[in-house]
Amino acid sequence: MPQIHLFEMRRLEMLSNTIFGVAMTLLAYDLPKASSFTQAPDWHDVLRVYAQPIIALTISFVVAGLFWFSHHRRLAIAPEAGRGVVFLNLFFLLSIIILPVTNGLYGSYWLDGVVAVIYGIHLTVIASLNALLWVLALRGRSDPQLLVTALFPVVVFVIGIGAAFVAPSVAHFIWCVAFLAPFAGWLAARRAG
Repeated sequence: MPQIHLFEMRRLEMLSNTIFGVAMTLLAYDLPKASSFTQAPDWHDVLRVYAQPIIALTISFVVAGLFWFSHHRRLAIAPEAGRGVVFLNLFFLLSIIILPVTNGLYGSYWLDGVVAVIYGIHLTVIASLNALLWVLALRGRSDPQLLVTALFPVVVFVIGIGAAFVAPSVAHFIWCVAFLAPFAGWLAARRAG
């Protein structure tokens, strides 16, 4: 008989699938519309209008996808949790819901330092909540691969915020390094083993 103070994470998993799916779809909402051109565009016009919004969408989509994957792996490892972990998961999902907003802002004003820092802070909040949830899920277990995979994006996004203060146009290149988190985890596992 399950303990009464524990929650099964299956329902949270169903909610998270919906939230991630909607948030990832809404990332495309702020893409420029074809009506923004007064005549048929040439290649230069298309690149000028669409390049940065699509770069921002791609970064946000891959970030959301990786955190969706991480979230489901974590729920499989810890299929039950107390009330505090459930609420922390809900805050994590809230940070995902807000991603289309900061993505739209970053896609439109990526060269602005304030906007780049806001976007970087948002990515760091998502990564930090995810890492904290992993730390809680791994309590009492020694798994350097999963721990490093969860913590690596936090470090990268913080470095990216620093870059956004100084050179906003460089920040998205640094944030993309966070996609190497599984490789960093693999390296940690090899060193530990």
